Amino acid sequence: MRKFLDMLSRHQHLMVALLSVWLILTSPWVSMFSKIPRQPGVFDRLHLWIGLITLVLTITYSVSCLRNGGWRLHFPWLAGQVSQVGADLRGLFRARIPAAESGGLFGALEGLTLLALLATGVTGAGWLWAQGTSSAMEWRAAHMLVAHGLVVFVVLHTVAVALHVLDFIRE
Repeated sequence: MRKFLDMLSRHQHLMVALLSVWLILTSPWVSMFSKIPRQPGVFDRLHLWIGLITLVLTITYSVSCLRNGGWRLHFPWLAGQVSQVGADLRGLFRARIPAAESGGLFGALEGLTLLALLATGVTGAGWLWAQGTSSAMEWRAAHMLVAHGLVVFVVLHTVAVALHVLDFIRE
């Protein structure tokens, strides 16, 4: 059963990553403000549907990531383990790449990326739910704010993965 759940988690990660990249790259062509336009374009429709699918996948992927104590890896500060994050930060300044599965800097970065992805999905769903109301623009503003934060975390996560691949190749 554990092998199946691990395989499912890898597939979820891939799907969430691909769908998120698509949503981010095509977001400049989305033309929704306080409500869905009468004649929504293809990017508007796809952004809504793919966004909702991504939110569901993100929720299930989060459960996969946090089960069996995985929350300690992704949110080390909740377990009172902030010293490893600090040690990893100091190591970066000495050109040492932190371990991926140590509950340190890179694990915390993964957790923050996951939180940003969840926040982006929830605010997007809130915006959809509030369409046409006075609070729709507030949901939109929140969605755009956390989406920009998500982009930053995705870039940092990608850099971390690239560093690990580079480190793996060197060994």
